[in-house]
Amino acid sequence: MIGIQYIIYVTCFLALLIALINYFIIKRMDAGNAKMQEISKYIAEGARSFLKAEYKIMAIFIVIIAVLIFFFLDVKSTPNVNEGLFTAISFVIGAVASIISGAIGMFVATMANVRTTAASRKSIADGFGVAFRGGSVLGLSLVSFAVMGILTLYLVYGALGFDVKTTVEVLTGFALGGSMMALFGRVGGGIYTKAADVGADLVGKVEKGIPEDDPRNPAVIADNVGDNVGDIAGMGSDLFGSIAESTCAALVIGAVAFGMTGSLKAILFPVIVSAIGILASIIMLFFVRAKKDAKNVEWPIKLALIGSTVLMAIALIFVTKWALPASFSLNDVTYTANGVLYALLSGLVSGLLIGLVTEYYTSSTYNPVKKTADASKTGPATLIIQGLSVGYESAVIPVILLAATAVIAFKFAGLYGVAMSAIGMLGTLVIALTIDVYGPISDNAGGIAEMSGLEKNVRKRTDVLDAAGNTTAAIGKGFAIGSAALTALALFSAFVTAAGVKTVNLLDVKVIGGLMFGGMLPFIFSALTMKSVGKAAQGIVMEVRRQFKEIKGLMSGKGKPDYDKCIAISTKSALREMILPGVIIIFTPVVVGLLFGVEVLAGVLAGSVVAGVVLAISMANSGGVWDNAKKYIEAGNLGGKGSDCHKAAVVGDTVGDPFKDTSGPSLNILIKLMAITSLVLVPLLLVVKPLF
Repeated sequence: MIGIQYIIYVTCFLALLIALINYFIIKRMDAGNAKMQEISKYIAEGARSFLKAEYKIMAIFIVIIAVLIFFFLDVKSTPNVNEGLFTAISFVIGAVASIISGAIGMFVATMANVRTTAASRKSIADGFGVAFRGGSVLGLSLVSFAVMGILTLYLVYGALGFDVKTTVEVLTGFALGGSMMALFGRVGGGIYTKAADVGADLVGKVEKGIPEDDPRNPAVIADNVGDNVGDIAGMGSDLFGSIAESTCAALVIGAVAFGMTGSLKAILFPVIVSAIGILASIIMLFFVRAKKDAKNVEWPIKLALIGSTVLMAIALIFVTKWALPASFSLNDVTYTANGVLYALLSGLVSGLLIGLVTEYYTSSTYNPVKKTADASKTGPATLIIQGLSVGYESAVIPVILLAATAVIAFKFAGLYGVAMSAIGMLGTLVIALTIDVYGPISDNAGGIAEMSGLEKNVRKRTDVLDAAGNTTAAIGKGFAIGSAALTALALFSAFVTAAGVKTVNLLDVKVIGGLMFGGMLPFIFSALTMKSVGKAAQGIVMEVRRQFKEIKGLMSGKGKPDYDKCIAISTKSALREMILPGVIIIFTPVVVGLLFGVEVLAGVLAGSVVAGVVLAISMANSGGVWDNAKKYIEAGNLGGKGSDCHKAAVVGDTVGDPFKDTSGPSLNILIKLMAITSLVLVPLLLVVKPLF
């Protein structure tokens, strides 16, 4: 019989082959006229220059953290294995894999954007096909890299003679590396994209009254660059971290449950589930098509998500019984393979429902966006109030779904079930990433159509693609936040399992203090990232105003704007401002763990997850509803572009930009990175006596 590891490798190589084929298909497509190619080149070069500068800082952090891991995690409890060395190796490999995945997605997206514009000259269906194919490259490659990285390291460490417990402990470094790169990608990229976007809108739309993506606006290229570095490279790193972290968490708990049986397929079951998700997603990618005369393209996208969920659910019914023993013991409680299946299905279904709920609250098809747009009749203040209320309300159902998922998963399979519910939610990650990357590609395509002066019908078609892209981006953010919550719970479960914590005493004043401190962290983190966007946007606004004032003929279209100056301002601001939030996330678990011990640290993690999830959902959806309220008005409703309602909606959109694209999504990283850092620190925390 062929070993399960070979089947997983074949699945990943198949996904990478399809991604490569899609890349070459896109590359051979028409890239439009010289003006379109020139603009696309500006966007691609700006994105590459930002990533190059960001990766230099990342490289410094990788070296520093790897050295710290090497020296401080080699504990006496495993005298035959230098845990520090191999955890550091795993960390570096995870970080590099995350960087490569994000870079691939951004590179293909900046190539697909202009080809989407060119294809839209023929029909909406042609433009949709290019954008969706471009998104699939990141989805297929990122998940494959994550699965192959974890599997390869597991097999290599096993071949070196490590026992299962030690293997999964040092393997957590891989997840830490991926998550730490997501910190820079999400926070740095989020600050970059929204500083440029807010700055461009405030001067261009509000002060000068020129259209979005008007080539006269000096910040317009920086805005389009930001869509790629934040929503593609940043999102990619975020979800790479999620799948790596949830898998490592499940492996840590699974090592306790199945380590003594020696069954490779049982121990590697989390990796098997991810491989099934890849296959289900590949099948659905072949069925996603849009009609040539489509008024909107949201249904084909939803079909891909729903179809991959159904296919995966069917496959899991058979694979779970094949891979897992009929019953197993964890923490002196007996669970069954069917119980694990229920946990998986609860996460899988919950992920789909969270995506659909997010769509309801952020799509212009439904009442929340329409009512928010109606609030613009009385000015920006009432529109902002309405959008905030929608965001708060939108957190209710997803949080209930997440709570129900955690309860169901724990009831049927204990802490292992909680970890597997996160794996289940991430099962359709290939499709989720595809539809998320589709959004920025479509957004860029519309910008290129505007800046290159193409026919109005082309811009109308790209607007149809972009409208769906706004919704898919919101769905993607909802999915990312939901999966981050379950991933953080999985990591929390792995942390208490590895640390041997049976209960967390809520009557202990130190634990209560930890809970309160953890609940505060998402708010100070959001405050810092929002301030960062505000400061960086002020720099963009001043520069754009200066250029309109000093460059002769710029407003009339005769002068040429200095795009590079705005790109440089956004880059410098983002790289500077991302440091402090990053330091808070990375070192909080270290300081709390060493000073107060694992129980207090567990309290901090619990507090940060509860507060972080609610805040992240509400911020992301408030931003989404403001954005689509603006799009709804621009489609010709309530007076259309240039009306008082539109001006009010633009203000709401600029307030919502850092909500939905910086602070909200970045909270994913806070709750996950703190948890994985704590898990990696367990060997050290078990041998060091807390000071208090």
